Amino acid sequence: MVSIHGGPTGQATPEMAARTSFFTSQGIGVLEVNYGGSTGFGRAWRDRLRGQWGIVDVEDTVAAVNGLVAAGLADPNRIAISGASSGGWTVLTALASTNVFACGTSYFGVTDLMRFVVDTHDFESHYIDGLVGPWPAAQDEYISRSPIRRTSDINVPVAVMQGDRDPIVPPSQAQEFVDTLQLAGVEYIYRLYKGESHGFVRAETIIDSLESEFGFYVDVFGIPRAHQHG
Repeated sequence: MVSIHGGPTGQATPEMAARTSFFTSQGIGVLEVNYGGSTGFGRAWRDRLRGQWGIVDVEDTVAAVNGLVAAGLADPNRIAISGASSGGWTVLTALASTNVFACGTSYFGVTDLMRFVVDTHDFESHYIDGLVGPWPAAQDEYISRSPIRRTSDINVPVAVMQGDRDPIVPPSQAQEFVDTLQLAGVEYIYRLYKGESHGFVRAETIIDSLESEFGFYVDVFGIPRAHQHG
């Protein structure tokens, strides 16, 4: 499983993480990618993402996966990609623009850039001006890069996890996205968690989402295990 950090200018760090430990304890390897734009590697690396969100992050992630496959450390037919928030955007964009991944999981990921500009709170409403382009001058890019406009290009199963009180990526984005997946005939699972915001905090939600995600991989990868997603 390739894990994509949020931000999108966040950073994957080599520290103990319960989520990673959960998957590795089940026999699933985890790769975390600091793609161009990730903080902590200098201004030039950070600036690689300017105007290139949905392009550089995907290309760097695919390059990392190809490196693992070439080294014999990953099965090219059983690679998943997972991320939250902006990481969810990268997940969905990667599924729509590459054939590297067998499936993907998006946790409250951005699916529609135009809706994001309109619906999100003021603090982040102009955040993507530097990641894609200023609105409305870059309207064509907002449309062409949005995963919700590209569901016909997705041909692998997708898992979508969402909180119903998310002020940054409202649940309407997730609902409209899974509706378009259904219309496109793409296999998916959708979990909408009551009382959760942008980042799950309730123990029962965290447990259910992780078990649902793992069960999703069990089915897609054909892992011989009794736990299946519903």
